[in-house]
Amino acid sequence: MLVPSKVSWWRLVFAYKGSELPRTKYRIAGVLIVSIFVTILEELHDWHPNLKPLPFTLVGVALGIFLGFRNNASYDRWWEGRKLWGALVNTTRTFTRQVLTIIGTQPDGARVDEGELRAFQREIVLRIAAFAHALRLALRDEDDLAQLAPFLPAEEIEQLRKESNRPFAITQGTAERIRAAWQRGWIHTMHLPVLEQSMTSLTDIQGGCERIKATPIPFSYTTLIHRITAVYCYVLPFGLVDEIGIYTPFAVGIVAYAFFGLDVVGDEIEMPFGTDPNDLPLRAISRMIEVNLRQRIDDPEPPPLLRPVDEILD
Repeated sequence: MLVPSKVSWWRLVFAYKGSELPRTKYRIAGVLIVSIFVTILEELHDWHPNLKPLPFTLVGVALGIFLGFRNNASYDRWWEGRKLWGALVNTTRTFTRQVLTIIGTQPDGARVDEGELRAFQREIVLRIAAFAHALRLALRDEDDLAQLAPFLPAEEIEQLRKESNRPFAITQGTAERIRAAWQRGWIHTMHLPVLEQSMTSLTDIQGGCERIKATPIPFSYTTLIHRITAVYCYVLPFGLVDEIGIYTPFAVGIVAYAFFGLDVVGDEIEMPFGTDPNDLPLRAISRMIEVNLRQRIDDPEPPPLLRPVDEILD
């Protein structure tokens, strides 16, 4: 995600990194070349296409509305992804608090060895952090399981290599350990549904993220917008040259910038879990979760929070 250190009106107007310009500049240049060519024919060779601007106006209004609807759909996906990861932050904190306060010696049970209890709580808390990192890796199609080494035993990481859904496998392992603790009398029967609800929330968050990733905006809808936008922008010079003459390239350039820019913005935020400048900073969020959880188990040296690099927060 692009995180400018200082935002001003002038900087927003002339911003290049993270804007739509890197992906639209060649399209706009192509439209400008056509506009200049049409203008030269009209001015120097007295060539008149005799096209009225009214149809272009009507199509332009309809196209603008069409692009607006599409961008709203893309932004809804982006914002839903952010809400899901915000819910993940809250759920991991809640689950950790429950693990550290609910699990232990019960009023009607035998005393629990304090060292064994702390080791178990630490294991579960690290597994919660591992889930956040594993979900990030899955959403970004990354296979670097070495990133899970600080949280899980080596034999489990090797087993995860065979799993098709690694975050779910981690949750399953956590549930099995919770059940074992209950069987040993470390968890009161009335508290077991509370822990189960936290694990269910993690599964719901994972499912919501997977739904966004696996269900893009329909391909035919996207290609139709791309084609209409391209045809409109390349044909527009023929409809304006009789009316505004040598100013045609300037007017067409502005229109092309607006329409191509809206088209590109919809493309970029449609899939919010990638690594584009405007995608969600999943690595930073998962690191924040890890730091928060490690501090609760008194980790002496938790890793630092991630900071923007060249104004990009990954």
